[in-house]
Amino acid sequence: MSGKFVYTAEIEAGKTTNLEEIVEKGKMLKNYVTAINVTDNPGACAHMNPLIPSYVIQRDVGVESVYQITCRDRNRLAIISDLLAAAALGIRNVLVITGDHVTFGDNPGAKPVFDLDSATLVYLIRKMVDEGVDLAGNKIEGEVKFHVGIAANPNAVPLELEILKIARKVKLGIDFIQTQCVFDIDLAKEFLREVRRFNIPVLIGICPVRSIGMMKWYIKECPGGIKIPLDIQERLKIAKERKGKKGVLEESIEVSAELIKELRKTTSASGVHIMAIGFEHVIPKIIERSRS
Repeated sequence: MSGKFVYTAEIEAGKTTNLEEIVEKGKMLKNYVTAINVTDNPGACAHMNPLIPSYVIQRDVGVESVYQITCRDRNRLAIISDLLAAAALGIRNVLVITGDHVTFGDNPGAKPVFDLDSATLVYLIRKMVDEGVDLAGNKIEGEVKFHVGIAANPNAVPLELEILKIARKVKLGIDFIQTQCVFDIDLAKEFLREVRRFNIPVLIGICPVRSIGMMKWYIKECPGGIKIPLDIQERLKIAKERKGKKGVLEESIEVSAELIKELRKTTSASGVHIMAIGFEHVIPKIIERSRS
């Protein structure tokens, strides 16, 4: 990373064959973000493979993509195949994710794979990049260049276990960390203090909410557990009482901008990763307010 505070965003490929909406969202975000993540079957729901949208965003929008790849859905043969294709298409950023269990998704009868865990997947990518071989030592023709990122959860309890998982992957060789949603600035600060020793760029996850129901889902049902401070919950509830659902979204935009301002001023965060799936139009507003 260049040293400046970085903004990235996220787009879902979706259960579709239409790339036009993805391109339009990318163009809307182009002047605000450094890179755009494309999710890989998020929430264990079957979507378009993120490989093609990642390529199209780079080709048609002119923004770096972050190709997400989970351990849940593919064995090592399929993962190696996808990574080779990504390298051939000029994708340079890969985010390694374990993946939510299939029981959370829209095809709960699917069989989870998990041939590799997230650390072993990092190891595989490093072998491909640094040695030009796969896990079995088979030579790869051509060049493979990836910046390898991992996901982390500052909300984890105990946090010490999460830090140990990160440390294992740091030893294998990673280039950046993007985190799960954070609403509690104190949790973000504690997490950043703990990972500062690794000297790895960290982008804190920012997730605006558009309804009280969405807020409650984050608190009660989101895999990994998300903590939303009571004062923020109260602000959103008051906004709902005064202005309805529109008021919730507007207040959430303000809350997100305030969190980013605090991160910029008082922490070692390298940036933020903003996730507003289905209402990406708020991302430019959040970024503009966070810079004011």
